[in-house]
Amino acid sequence: MSTVTETKATIPGEGFSRVAFAPEAMELLRKLWGIHGPLMFHQSGGCCDGSSPMCYPAGEFRTGGSDILLGVLPLDDGAGGVLGEIDFWMSKEQFEYWKHTKLTVDVVTGRGSGFSVEAPEGKRFLIRSQIIEFPAS
Repeated sequence: MSTVTETKATIPGEGFSRVAFAPEAMELLRKLWGIHGPLMFHQSGGCCDGSSPMCYPAGEFRTGGSDILLGVLPLDDGAGGVLGEIDFWMSKEQFEYWKHTKLTVDVVTGRGSGFSVEAPEGKRFLIRSQIIEFPAS
C-alpha cells in the first residue's frame, strides 16, 4: 500500500492523527483546489451519500457545536509548494460510533453525491476505516 498523508491532530489532549489521506485522494484534492480554491471535509452520519465524506469549498458547509474537528490536512502542490490546509470535520454523534477508528480518505471511480465537489470529476471520496487502539495521551 502506498504511503498515506496524515492530518495534524486537533482534538485537545490528543497528539496523534485520526485521519489520513491516500495518494489518489491527495492528487484529486490538488486538482479540486485548483478549481474551487480552499476546501473542507465533513463526515456526517446517515445512510447512502450521507455517510460518505463530503468535500466542499471551505466555509460552504457550516459547522457548529454538533461537529468536531478531527484533523487538518496540509495540502502541497505535489512539487514541494504549499497550497493550504483542509479541515476534516465529523458530527459529534458520528464520532461516538467511530472514536476507536482510524479513518483513511480514499477515492474511487464512480458517481458520488452531487453536493461534494468531486462529483463532476466522475470520482467519489470514501472512507476506509480500521479499528485501532490509540496511544494514551
